Amino acid sequence: MKKNPLVLDIKGNSLDDGPGIRTVVFFKGCPLSCVWCHNPESKKAGPEISFDKNECVGCNTCIEICPENALDRANPYFIDRGKCTLCGKCAQACPSGALSLVGKAMAIDEIVSMAARDKPFYNNSGGGVTLSGGEPTLFIDFLSDLLSALQAEGIHTLLETCGLFDFGDFEKKVLPYINAIYYDLKIFGPDAHQQFCGIKNDRIKENFIKLNDLSAQNNFELLARTPLIPNITATEQNLNRISDFLIEHGVHTSRLLAYNPLWHEKTEKIGAADTFKNKKQMREWIPKEKTASFHAIFRERGISTG
Repeated sequence: MKKNPLVLDIKGNSLDDGPGIRTVVFFKGCPLSCVWCHNPESKKAGPEISFDKNECVGCNTCIEICPENALDRANPYFIDRGKCTLCGKCAQACPSGALSLVGKAMAIDEIVSMAARDKPFYNNSGGGVTLSGGEPTLFIDFLSDLLSALQAEGIHTLLETCGLFDFGDFEKKVLPYINAIYYDLKIFGPDAHQQFCGIKNDRIKENFIKLNDLSAQNNFELLARTPLIPNITATEQNLNRISDFLIEHGVHTSRLLAYNPLWHEKTEKIGAADTFKNKKQMREWIPKEKTASFHAIFRERGISTG
């Protein structure tokens, strides 16, 4: 895509998205459609209206102001998204913040200026800026220009990616300006990947192999990550296959990402269908002893999981 992405959020003082203290820029838009997405509001590239029923004070200001009559308390999601034109008037008028417009256009200079304010914290902690999503490589020209501008400011850059991109473009436009790449390997089998993520993963695995080969010769860190999703990615079969794949390619460091069931609430806010709403395991945290057994699969092969 050539057009600029919308920014979902910019989160400062993060300790979970790379080394040191970081600023994380979340973009909207992703080529995958993972059924468990922890940021479901980032799937679509365009703007959306979010409704948090727990914040609503029932004043009906939004209902009265909506020009399309798209708001109705009889609607389970409150918003009729077939009628809604995303004009944003309801969000602007909402006194409690229950309604909000998700996705904001920002210029590169604006993002860099916000990030640069925390340079003293980056310098003292070994931190920097992490670009996440969604999928930042969906907007590779914008991504390239942003990374270049951040590095010109002396800021460490890290990309979180699903790995689905054109490698030639990535090598030319992204690699020259990147210090670290956190690369998701979610599901090993291509058919299962298509079932749960919407697309086969042949290119994702191919791109990882190419980046892994380059990382041995170039000055960037590559870290494979696997989210632990009950009965989908967090199965012995899947984790055995991923860990075998990593060892085959000489990789001895990886990360297993803890499952967070709070994504169900986010899905409801944007009026999206939640096919796992009534599945008990998908609404609970994975027990510690079970998580430990997943880490053991990697460690038995000599792969550190942190």
